[in-house]
Amino acid sequence: MDDLDDQVRAIGRRVQYWRQRRNLDRKRFADMVGRSTSWLDKIEKGERKLLRLPMLDRVAEVLGVDPAALTDGSMARRAARCVDAVEVQIIREALGWYPSLSVKGGEQEPKLDRVTKQLKYVDQAWLSSHFTVVVRHLPKLLREAQMLTIAVRPSYQVAASRTLVMAYRLASSVLLKFESNDVAWLAADRAMQTAFAVDDTLALARATRCVARSLTSTGQLASAINVLTGMADRMRPELATRADDLLSLYGMLYLAASIAAARQQDADTALIMHEQAQAAAENLGPHYEIHQTVFGLTNVALHRVAALVRLHEPERALEYAHNIDPRSISALPPERKVNYLLDTTTAYTETGHYAEAARALVEAERVAPEEIRCRPLVHGLLRTMLKNTSGDLGRSVLRMALRAGVTV
Repeated sequence: MDDLDDQVRAIGRRVQYWRQRRNLDRKRFADMVGRSTSWLDKIEKGERKLLRLPMLDRVAEVLGVDPAALTDGSMARRAARCVDAVEVQIIREALGWYPSLSVKGGEQEPKLDRVTKQLKYVDQAWLSSHFTVVVRHLPKLLREAQMLTIAVRPSYQVAASRTLVMAYRLASSVLLKFESNDVAWLAADRAMQTAFAVDDTLALARATRCVARSLTSTGQLASAINVLTGMADRMRPELATRADDLLSLYGMLYLAASIAAARQQDADTALIMHEQAQAAAENLGPHYEIHQTVFGLTNVALHRVAALVRLHEPERALEYAHNIDPRSISALPPERKVNYLLDTTTAYTETGHYAEAARALVEAERVAPEEIRCRPLVHGLLRTMLKNTSGDLGRSVLRMALRAGVTV
């Protein structure tokens, strides 16, 4: 009986978790499943069983989860760690909202400082690779940032538009991370249109990076390089007087271009783009970085490793990586650090150094579990590792694969 009671309480906690994650209040959720709020209270407190069909299936359907995510402990933990299709669809719906057509009288006007504060919170969650936090708050952030651009006084229009561009950038980035490329492209294009509307160089540079990443993800590599270098050309005359604002973004444009060129197998262009970014980083100094770009000499070096991996030169990529100071890598936020670890994992795999690849992947999971357990890209690496490792490392990889729901 004790085991059954424990299971009932666990299911109640999971129902409450998913209800809150879906931003459903108690009454709305109870109405959606056709029950009372008192029934829901008893379920969530573990005072009433939710073990029988069809009510279990109905609750799971409303929450948008597999019933096993409510009844099975390992499935529940795995589902809770990752962004899912429901959350991607909610972001899609947020991008399909047009505030100038939808705002009704009496709606609260968003305040610039409040929306900016929320943006910083969500951006920090992104840099920390807490993607479930990002997607939970992003739809509301998008709505409020959109409303802000039509509600603020003209003197605050540029600031409001920059906020909306950043919100669109976050949406596009997280969607690309989970391979929803079509929706990511929509968010990136919205960012560009917002920036064009105020003709602000800072907003345009950020939006351009966003658009270029979407173009790169869909194989439009020449277009990505053209838009990045075109924006860099536009920015160049302003660098002398606005270096503090623009130089890091200018360098990041070239880093993105170097990756697009590498994916195009154009080693010469990739190197030229890298050298332009290197020059910008050197002008900023050895310890320079800012929150939104994390631009600096370390990030330039990590992008060179990434470019060499995409040029199918894994030996050179590893040689370059070995010359990067580990202390500078450890100072980076998890999202950037893990991308570097995934690049070295790929390089080790392609050179047949599976033990080193496994160690890099284990370290990546320690730094940012959601990156390893949830991303489709990483699941492919895990399958390769499962086939090529044994002993203690093989067991570590197997446990990691099980946490990610990956089998051979």
